[in-house]
Amino acid sequence: MENQEERPADERAVSAPERGLLHVWCSAGCSPERALLSTPALQVALGEHHGLVLAQGGQVFSFGALSWRNLSIPVSAPVLELALRGKTIVRVAAGGFHCGAISEHGNVYMWGENTAGQCGGSERGSVTNVTVSEPSPVSVVDSEGIPPAAVRVVDLACGREHSLALSAQNELWAWGSGCQLGLVTQAFPVWKPQKVEHLAGRHVIQVACGAYHSLALVLSLPAQGCNAQSSPKTKERAPPPHCLVVDRDELFAADDSHYCPLGVELTEAMRSETSPRRRAPRHRRHAAGMSSGSSPGSGASSSSFSEDGKFNSKQNLPVELMENSDSHSQTDSSPTVRLVSGWRTNKNSTFPDESEVQNLLEKLSDQSSESQHTTGTLDSDSVSSHNSDDSCVSSTPSSDLLASSYKDDSTSKRQSNNVGGLAAWRSSSPVCLEEVRLCLEKERLSLQGQKSSSLTNIHQRWKTAAGRRRSLPGTPTHGSPRRRSPCVCRPFSVGPEEAGDGLPSLETEVWSWGRGSEGQLGHGDQLARLQPLCIKTLTGQEVIKVSAGSHHSLALTAQCQVYSWGSNMCGQLGHINSPVTVPQQAKQSDGLRVWDLSAGQSHSLFLANGDCVQPVLLYCGQQRQTQQSRSTCQSSPTRVESYTVRPSLLPFCIEMGYISSVCSGGQMCASLTDLNVKGFIAAIHELASSERQFYCWLSSFRRILLTPLRKRESVCLALGEPCTQLFFSLWESFVHLSSLVGRHATSLSYFLHDAQGRDVTSLPLLTHADHFQNTYRRFCSAVGDFQVMGGFQLLQKHSLQQTLLSQLNVPDPSVSGDGDLVSMFYWPLQQLHQYNRVLLKLTACYDVLTVEYQTLHHSFSLYETLSLSLLRKKKEAENTFIFWKSHSGKYTESLRVPHRRVVCESSNRSLTLQNAGRFSSHWFILFSDVLVHTQFSTHRVYPLTCLWAKPVTDDSSELYAIKITCPEESFTLVASTPQEKNKWLRALNQAVDQVLGGGGQGSSPGVAAMSRTATYTFTADERFRDAQYSGGWLAGRVHGRGTMKWPDGRMYKGNFKNGLEDGYGECVMPHKVQDKPDTYQGQWREGRIHGFGKYKYASGEVYEGCFCNGQRHGYGMLSSGKLDRSSSSVFIGHWVHDKKAAYGVYDDITRGEKYIGMWLDDQRHGSAVVVTQYGVYYEGTFRDNKMAGPGLLVSEDDTVFHGEFSDDWTVSGKGVLTLTNGDSLDGLFTGEWRTGLKVVGTYTKPAADECDNKGGDVLPLGQYVVPAGQRWICVFDECWSRLGCDAAGRGERTTAWENIAITIATARRQSPDLSKSQSKVLESLEFIPQYGEPVTTANYDNIRRYLTKACETPHHPLGWLLETLVTAYRMTYVGVGSNCRLLQQAVQELQAYLTHFYSIIRFLFPGLPEDGGVIPDPPPSTPSETRRSSYRLEYEVVVVVSCSSLLFPVLLPRLYPPLFTLYCLQKEQEEAQYWEHVLRLNKQPDQSLLSFLGVQEKFWPHWMSILGEKKQIVSSSKDACFVSAVETLQQISTTFTPSDKLVVIQKTFEELTLEVKPFLDGDFLWCMDDLFPLFLYVVLRARIRNLGAEVSLIEDLMDPNIQHGEMGLMFTTLKACYIQIQHESTT
Repeated sequence: MENQEERPADERAVSAPERGLLHVWCSAGCSPERALLSTPALQVALGEHHGLVLAQGGQVFSFGALSWRNLSIPVSAPVLELALRGKTIVRVAAGGFHCGAISEHGNVYMWGENTAGQCGGSERGSVTNVTVSEPSPVSVVDSEGIPPAAVRVVDLACGREHSLALSAQNELWAWGSGCQLGLVTQAFPVWKPQKVEHLAGRHVIQVACGAYHSLALVLSLPAQGCNAQSSPKTKERAPPPHCLVVDRDELFAADDSHYCPLGVELTEAMRSETSPRRRAPRHRRHAAGMSSGSSPGSGASSSSFSEDGKFNSKQNLPVELMENSDSHSQTDSSPTVRLVSGWRTNKNSTFPDESEVQNLLEKLSDQSSESQHTTGTLDSDSVSSHNSDDSCVSSTPSSDLLASSYKDDSTSKRQSNNVGGLAAWRSSSPVCLEEVRLCLEKERLSLQGQKSSSLTNIHQRWKTAAGRRRSLPGTPTHGSPRRRSPCVCRPFSVGPEEAGDGLPSLETEVWSWGRGSEGQLGHGDQLARLQPLCIKTLTGQEVIKVSAGSHHSLALTAQCQVYSWGSNMCGQLGHINSPVTVPQQAKQSDGLRVWDLSAGQSHSLFLANGDCVQPVLLYCGQQRQTQQSRSTCQSSPTRVESYTVRPSLLPFCIEMGYISSVCSGGQMCASLTDLNVKGFIAAIHELASSERQFYCWLSSFRRILLTPLRKRESVCLALGEPCTQLFFSLWESFVHLSSLVGRHATSLSYFLHDAQGRDVTSLPLLTHADHFQNTYRRFCSAVGDFQVMGGFQLLQKHSLQQTLLSQLNVPDPSVSGDGDLVSMFYWPLQQLHQYNRVLLKLTACYDVLTVEYQTLHHSFSLYETLSLSLLRKKKEAENTFIFWKSHSGKYTESLRVPHRRVVCESSNRSLTLQNAGRFSSHWFILFSDVLVHTQFSTHRVYPLTCLWAKPVTDDSSELYAIKITCPEESFTLVASTPQEKNKWLRALNQAVDQVLGGGGQGSSPGVAAMSRTATYTFTADERFRDAQYSGGWLAGRVHGRGTMKWPDGRMYKGNFKNGLEDGYGECVMPHKVQDKPDTYQGQWREGRIHGFGKYKYASGEVYEGCFCNGQRHGYGMLSSGKLDRSSSSVFIGHWVHDKKAAYGVYDDITRGEKYIGMWLDDQRHGSAVVVTQYGVYYEGTFRDNKMAGPGLLVSEDDTVFHGEFSDDWTVSGKGVLTLTNGDSLDGLFTGEWRTGLKVVGTYTKPAADECDNKGGDVLPLGQYVVPAGQRWICVFDECWSRLGCDAAGRGERTTAWENIAITIATARRQSPDLSKSQSKVLESLEFIPQYGEPVTTANYDNIRRYLTKACETPHHPLGWLLETLVTAYRMTYVGVGSNCRLLQQAVQELQAYLTHFYSIIRFLFPGLPEDGGVIPDPPPSTPSETRRSSYRLEYEVVVVVSCSSLLFPVLLPRLYPPLFTLYCLQKEQEEAQYWEHVLRLNKQPDQSLLSFLGVQEKFWPHWMSILGEKKQIVSSSKDACFVSAVETLQQISTTFTPSDKLVVIQKTFEELTLEVKPFLDGDFLWCMDDLFPLFLYVVLRARIRNLGAEVSLIEDLMDPNIQHGEMGLMFTTLKACYIQIQHESTT
């Protein structure tokens, strides 16, 4: 340090970074030495006599005795590892005599001593590989995967002869030698990293290595995993046992302490075995005959200390000299106070408050002086190492390892050595030393009686119930004796373990394995463990870090407690408790909270916070004496060492600055510190320190007060049932808050350790702000509710309360310690204030324009608002408690609920009811959720959610009045003064605003929301009596979207307007007889069903259509029953006042009949057609639901009866019966068609010439059918109604377009389940097109595109019209209606659709011409355009608009299946003949068929192209000619509209011409004699099924404008080919 201060200022500036300062020292009595680096140090790792430093930029430096290179590097000038240059290192680790590093890509590099395979490498194990001088890569490969994959390593730990790596998948990998690997193997060394299978499937957080043992910090299993001892495969098979729901402090476990899983004793032979490779490099003998390499970091072989005990930073001594030099310093017993006084005089101290330093150091010095001890000739940890079996264990275990047991002599020897070691503990009084001796003697005797039993059962029986939790240790998988352990169920955890993503979990376990001769495994014995085993006593202690020394172990909990176990030869455990084989809590001074620790060879180093923000260093273990004492004792042959049993303060830590982490190894200690630049580091430390202190207090509060109160049944009886539930809710919210604070404090410690990634925006206070605020709100709400109900008052009456309160210390000394229980429960609000202070300090460290400043400032505002809000809620709870206390009574107790807070009340007669009686008494109480009007002993309660308050502005009355409006009542309040009026009005509006979710602070009088969402239960309204409504309101009336539920089961969910159902809604109405209710979904108007909707009756009937004033009226479809019932039918048509009327289709599914015709008063009446499932066709007139009068009957075989009918299908009167062969009967007929007819008449047989022409006769159908123009008028009327028109074409066009826009917008808003494409279509339809402009060729396509989009969605009126017409058409002509005799009606109905549909489109787009009209071109504006226009008129085709060309593309694709089926049925016989000829003719080869059809040879192709290769057509070739034309014609079956089919025919002729042209002259023109046979060949080879139906469909629906043009001629050619093939002779 002196040399450092003598350097020039500029040199210090170069070598002094702002953060990451490294200090290294030996023992506790030496001054720290600064490592001079040009870049900040991010991490330090210490081995036995060497160390590694990770600097910023991924550089690695080494110092100390580098035995593998025969170098000794001083701490002040570490050397750079050049072999790692270019590799960004993110983590380093130091073992006994080897090193490790991890790159940013997860690759591992090892170097140093490799006698036991700890550096990895090949399995040859040659003598030349005992050391690895330069960093070499070690491959960690998961060979279980296919293919094997490289493992990314994130952490590394090194012991003396083994190395452990933690992967990114939180799995553990090991290599080296010894049982400390935890591997299932007997072959050592393990050169290649292998997975520790016993921890497979567990989430390993951290790993630590001692000399010959290992520790792992593991996440506890989830709730369903009770038995963690079983292997992963066993856990997958076994069902999860039932786990009890208990508190953490109420744990229980079976007493299995006599069972010691996998405990083995190392025999004398195994102790004496030593590998020659391991013995060679470092087992050098001292004069005393003691091995200097017998323990990790032995002081006898330390190269960093000279004989006088000073840390040697300048000399580079040879390895032999350093190993043989006597480095044991002499000490005296001078107290540490002298050092403290020296440090006080230092003026360069960076400690923030000198008075705090004074008090802290005095307190710690007094305590540490009591714990310093002096011993005889004990060299560091050498006694423990020399007598320990750990130092000489062979790396290859004996075959009888598992069967070995303790020997009496070895046991007594080991115990005597332990007694000697423990006798080295020195106390300030002889009594303490005698107690230690007696305790050890008792332990030795007990061990002799129980050789292989766990010491936990002897010395810690009282801890078994509380110490075992979460999981049991792992069961051995090879060779070890197995024993089933009782299941210890994992308790229910109330803390939010997963609520705050990214926060560390406190539900952890500590696992240990390796050698345990000093009890360093913590299992209560001194046996070794070959595989990881859980330390039960640490489970549930919230361990957040573990550290392993040479022969002892440390664990740090989230409550800043330290547990230690193992060797205590030099007091390194920090306590003198017995036994040392199980974790015991280290002694800590009051007010100190440890948040980092590290274990060395024979000492322990702790980083803690006290009353000050700046951390301090605590030390326990081997300690060197001061220089003055050394000078007096230097000549003494007996070396005297000093040990501290209780952690004592290292005074020089005050000068270091803000320490972020500590490290120990061998006899060295190191720390990383930061300079407080702009106060940033100090602010982070302040936040972390206060959060740790807060969590410690919360844990104590829970342990001392809450848990005992929760367990006492007398407390529950005193509180009563309501308060007991509130108390448990308060306890639960407290546990949530405590868990969050503990995890936050732990994450802040990790944040300080991570010197490389300190991004202030990643602070949990910023990233988890919502989670913090919700947790604090929930807790304060629970405290307030409990206080309002008098819970704290009841607890204070309980005698237990004062006793427990006296044990608690208030966290803030400024607050009196005798605070009441309420104040303690509200203490977390002070921590919110601390958050604000720290965030404000951090904000000052950044520029205003930076992202960090904006993030911090925003979070500061959030927490400040939260703090003020919770303080206000605290005040409200206190006022409410005082109010209930002063107004207690039976009638007021009914109003007392936990969440209710009093706002103001009118007990001083400041508010009264208007027109109240002279002697009446009115008391108004405004709570946070209701307004209460009390009169004498009765009261009325008005919920604020449904209360509207506004001032009365009538100046003539001169009253200070406020109008109160409620759903079922309105009244006026009169204030005594204008000030009272404003006060009450503001209070009412603020309370209403707050209960509705607002802040409730900025509301002005009369500004409360008129429109809101609330829940209310009606009591007096006639229609809504006893109904509960939840939804929108407007000025006291139901308005908007909501749900109304009646007690009898009725429910309405939908829109309301002015207190009535209006708009779209869904209603459920219970049926009194049927079990199922009636349901309706659709439109309402003024409280009644009106508009289009779907009604499902309890009987099973379903009606979907239009309603008017609650009745079916207009278009609708009624499905009666189901198919499996006796009467199933479907009616679609027109309704008038709930009855069938006008045109409709009735499908009687049960009888197999379909009625298509007119109706009147629910009866068939008028012209109609009936078809049956047997193919019988009736046509006639119906009266009173029966067919009567003249009619027509056609049977399935085309037998026709035309005559009189008297009843359904009963013939009575004159008629003519025409048979299929043309014979006829003319006369009087009586009877039914199916049972037989009686005929009196004349039989006529036609002449021969008439028989030849009978095939051309057409059945006389259509005489009695309903004209096509009169069908489905109700559907088109509904469409006009949706457009806002009273009748067809009667309405405002602007109104129609506005209705369309409103309908589309409403559909988008009320249909959240729309797909992305549907949303896009609706969004495009919301824009109203330019409908008023004249239609030209330029904008005609826009109209067509708009029409296509409108027909894609049923939400558009045109889309609904199209969908309804399709439904009606299919209902008519599908199923029984698929009768070929209905084809003519189907075609006429389709054409009627076009006419009506086009009239609606012309109404919306008035610029469209009439059907068949021509679209004019826009007038030319320039002479040049005039010339071009005349040219176009001369050579271009004029655009003719027809309803078929505009509507068929959107209509026919949906109607094509039923329509084309009718065409196929009509042409069934002709199609059969046609298809037979096609099949026969296609059997011929191409040339034979061309010759047969008369195609001239000049048109015969001779070559064909197959995949670009030309091949010659031979006589046997088939389907090789005119392939392109054939494939084109086959596409006619894939089109729907006649225009598309004609285009296919036209393309076929074009393809045919292109194929023929190469053989002919360029000026070739077709003639029909040449074209027809060639086209006939193409039609034959196309093999088109139902070609006759295709031809008939085109002929019937073809646009008349193109019948006589080119396409008409081509179609005629196709028709001629069909006829030719039909009549072609195939012989």
